[in-house]
Amino acid sequence: MALNGRVLVYGGKGALGSVIVSSFKAKNYWVGSIDLAPNEQADGNVVVKSGDSWTEQEEDITKGVETLLGDHKLDAVLCVAGGWAGGNAASKEFIKNADAMWKQSVWTSAIAASLAAKHLREGGLVTLPGAQPAIAGTPGMIGYGMAKAAVHQLVKSLAAGNSGLPANSTALAMLPVTLDTPMNRKWMPNADHSTWTPLEFVSETFHKWINNEGLPDSGSLVQFITKDSKTELVIA
Repeated sequence: MALNGRVLVYGGKGALGSVIVSSFKAKNYWVGSIDLAPNEQADGNVVVKSGDSWTEQEEDITKGVETLLGDHKLDAVLCVAGGWAGGNAASKEFIKNADAMWKQSVWTSAIAASLAAKHLREGGLVTLPGAQPAIAGTPGMIGYGMAKAAVHQLVKSLAAGNSGLPANSTALAMLPVTLDTPMNRKWMPNADHSTWTPLEFVSETFHKWINNEGLPDSGSLVQFITKDSKTELVIA
């Protein structure tokens, strides 16, 4: 049976990434994963060495993806790598946490953009992980907000002319408030889970976008706003 397409999931072993990998596999896509550990469901894996510098990581990942893909082009690069850390400017962990957030969100997003420039087909999609709170100030989690704001700026730059992406590509940022992940359930058991965005909804949205269903304009910061267990997409 012919493949329906090819996608690369950056952060493919995390909670959201794993759902995306299995969902696209079920839809008969070739799926590659980039993460600190392999995803056994993926068709191919690039395992990241966490201790490397940004440039070393980029070099390793670029080589790994070239080996996986050969001459094949991708329909989408879906970057869902990232993490969370709190802390204001007075926090003892402020710079340490900000450094971790930069590595987890900005390093990954920039490398994903570089991979998209090399391997995306014309008219392909690249999504990067923004965050809805980072539209405004985030005093209780400054490092996180800084990193996500940088991802928002990267998406705007990728959507502009002469960004290096293939012709007619679409670059979007996904801005969730809270994703319904096992870890979030563990750490926030008493939160209102009806305002959390299901991971399957995110994966289905990506699939629709790849097929030009309800695809926002390139450069859009797309908020995933969930209320009473219903999620709406709202352009910031």
